[in-house]
Amino acid sequence: MKVLANKVAIITGASSGIGHAAAKLFAAEGARLVLVARRQAELEALASEIGAHGGECAILAGDVRHEETALDAVTLAQRAFGGLDIAFNNAGSLGEMGEVTEISPDGWRDAIEVNLTSAFFAARHQIPAMLARGRGSLIYTSTFVGHTAGFPGMSAYAASKAGVIGLTRNLAAEYGRKGIRVNALLPGAVDTPMGRSVAHSEEIRSFVANLNAMKRIAAPEELARAALFLASDASSFMTGEAMLVDGGVSINRT
Repeated sequence: MKVLANKVAIITGASSGIGHAAAKLFAAEGARLVLVARRQAELEALASEIGAHGGECAILAGDVRHEETALDAVTLAQRAFGGLDIAFNNAGSLGEMGEVTEISPDGWRDAIEVNLTSAFFAARHQIPAMLARGRGSLIYTSTFVGHTAGFPGMSAYAASKAGVIGLTRNLAAEYGRKGIRVNALLPGAVDTPMGRSVAHSEEIRSFVANLNAMKRIAAPEELARAALFLASDASSFMTGEAMLVDGGVSINRT
């Protein structure tokens, strides 16, 4: 039995990285998908690949900073597949990097809008659709940065993603009695376009890998499997959790 059989899921940031890997895995496990990202061509290619393997998906090119994208994704899930059971709100941005005295107000606001305000928009529209089903699993991608460790130059990213954890926990408390689970996935170093923009040389990649206990960088598929756990009934008594999938960077001192 496929673990997401008969489930409908939204995945944002689906055009690359963790979202792309999660889309393929969720589809293989039986979910019907609404895939959201800014890049239409990449979404079309992913949908074609999923369709060739027997999966079902609809695509929406949109920017998560805009509330209409969250609304349109839910409307598409309801129109195409009859409702919504799972949302993996994975889209995000590093934002403007640099010492906090050098970050521009626009750079700060952009990180907050992409990473945190979008999470609010998502919940605002996804939760009512899940309540109509009587249950649901809402997942956010946060990070260990600003949660268990700080990194110079990443204040906007850390603050916005820490806010996602706060939102996750409060939503879990608000909606647990109504059958909605809300959890956050906290990756460490992952081999994605965003990750490679930071670890952009072999020297830096080696440094980043050696920060964690496992001494390597994760593949996106490893994070996709963790997201699948949170989406599925395997985590049925789990809510309000900030789940570290970071290779041990949060506990490593060697």
